[in-house]
Amino acid sequence: MIRRTVISLLAFALALVAVVAQPAVAAPKAAADVGVAAVTITYNDSQAGEFVDAVAQGVAIWNETVTNVRIVRAAPGTRADVRVIADDGWPRATLGPVRPGGSGTVWMGRQAVNQGYSVVRIAAHEFGHTLGLPDMKPGPCTSLMSGSSAGVACTNPYPNSTEASRVQSLYRSGFLGTLADTGTVVVD
Repeated sequence: MIRRTVISLLAFALALVAVVAQPAVAAPKAAADVGVAAVTITYNDSQAGEFVDAVAQGVAIWNETVTNVRIVRAAPGTRADVRVIADDGWPRATLGPVRPGGSGTVWMGRQAVNQGYSVVRIAAHEFGHTLGLPDMKPGPCTSLMSGSSAGVACTNPYPNSTEASRVQSLYRSGFLGTLADTGTVVVD
């Protein structure tokens, strides 16, 4: 009886190893994530000053681009996962991925706006940081996370397919719980 149990356990272990040893597959694209519940993170723009509309546009761009995470404005008086603050410095944000119940901040710095950078691009770029994307400098205008290195003339507020795919991967079901908020602030 013990021998039969040991043999059964060994057979189970070998079957488990065979399943785990299967080759890794690429992360699914946004369209393939249908049926996966989107993670919802909230933001508070009550301190965003003149940038409220640009922030809403930047958030809408991310919501159009990825499916595994939704960014929604928090109801007044409720706690938000990300707060948006207008200030006179350079734009910056907490590097995520920020999760529900997490704590991130986007600073919409007037310094870059005064130098001529696109406000909507800044908002989308800084929210990219809260979603877990680092800066990619230097970089072309086609890369949202190239930030200021793309120049003042760059007004592209859309993440490229690599950036969108990375966010999809960071917020895919089951993986989210293993990531810690970094607490790191990324300038630009």
